[in-house]
Amino acid sequence: MFLEPFSKENRLPQNKRLVLVTGALQVLIGIGAVPAGLGFILDPSGSKIGMSPEMLAGSPFADFLVPGIVLFLVNGIGSLAGAVLTLRRHAIAGKAAMGLGAFLMAWIVVQVWVLGPPLHWLQILYFVLGVVEFGLGWQIERE
Repeated sequence: MFLEPFSKENRLPQNKRLVLVTGALQVLIGIGAVPAGLGFILDPSGSKIGMSPEMLAGSPFADFLVPGIVLFLVNGIGSLAGAVLTLRRHAIAGKAAMGLGAFLMAWIVVQVWVLGPPLHWLQILYFVLGVVEFGLGWQIERE
């Protein structure tokens, strides 16, 4: 099955609107995460994007390098890869969307826990996007 991931046998017959909305959401999340993750990788202090290592006090991280790598790879590249799976209607697209949505929600929960209050509006937005992505993935799985 995985050797020929885009063969007709491995594609799910899905509602076109559901596929487009899910894929577009994954592209949006990926496009937001790739430059932010790269910013942290290239400048682990976070100063170029308005963050400081002091924000990580009490966390296992001295700087933003490891969070930047995870942000870039999972929420960035992972979401863009998820969009390809979804738009190509691959059989694992629903599971991928659910996994990516769950990871995004967990990412925000950990971020709020580590950084503490006040809650930023982007954290609320991305948590909601994670919920929506998970729900869309669940809907794809049901079809």
